[in-house]
Amino acid sequence: MPYKIAVLISGSGSNLQAIIDRIEQNVLDARITRVISNKPGVAGLERAERHGLSTTVIEHKDYPSREDFDAALVRTIKDSGAEGVILAGFMRIITPVLINAFPGNILNIHPSIQPAFPGVHAQKQAAEYAVKLSGCSIHFVDEKMDHGPIIIQAAVPALAGDDEKSLGSRILALEHRIFPQAVQWLAQNRLEINGRTVNVLNAPSPAAVEADTYPSLVSPGLEDGF
Repeated sequence: MPYKIAVLISGSGSNLQAIIDRIEQNVLDARITRVISNKPGVAGLERAERHGLSTTVIEHKDYPSREDFDAALVRTIKDSGAEGVILAGFMRIITPVLINAFPGNILNIHPSIQPAFPGVHAQKQAAEYAVKLSGCSIHFVDEKMDHGPIIIQAAVPALAGDDEKSLGSRILALEHRIFPQAVQWLAQNRLEINGRTVNVLNAPSPAAVEADTYPSLVSPGLEDGF
């Protein structure tokens, strides 16, 4: 039985597309029951509709508080039958109202090697800081922004002259691989949380992968198809 997920977006939905692609390739054992956006007219909704997925727009500005907005999200997610919640470029800080409704079943992606550069424009922050390595992280969601226990990370080289766009594109290529992988581990009930440590049962060893012509490091390693 596929693991049922709701995917929350705010924009283009490229990570949503990566998840859809792995599902349609029969690599990811999940089913998207609803795609929810807090903004109307975004490209991610069009992506979902092209694949026949149910979509809902819940605009945060229509609610007096974050908690009221999250309560509306919870109702819609539960009505869809989803077991897990995937934040794929969802640009809202969520509250315990949502976190407590799906404990241990909410994943987020952040375009940095956490705990570096939390918040928005992490790629821009990294480029301006002139880091030598950057990357992306998939983590469980807790009550702090970009803070929860880390499941998988990927590191990419940051090059002289990089800006937010060039570094971001290199990071994004790895996001599209590690996010579906993390969802698969969640779907297979292979993630164990012990404080800040996430153990992936039977996890592949960390490994170098080729992405955007530059070698990158992923830890834990990726399984076939990811």
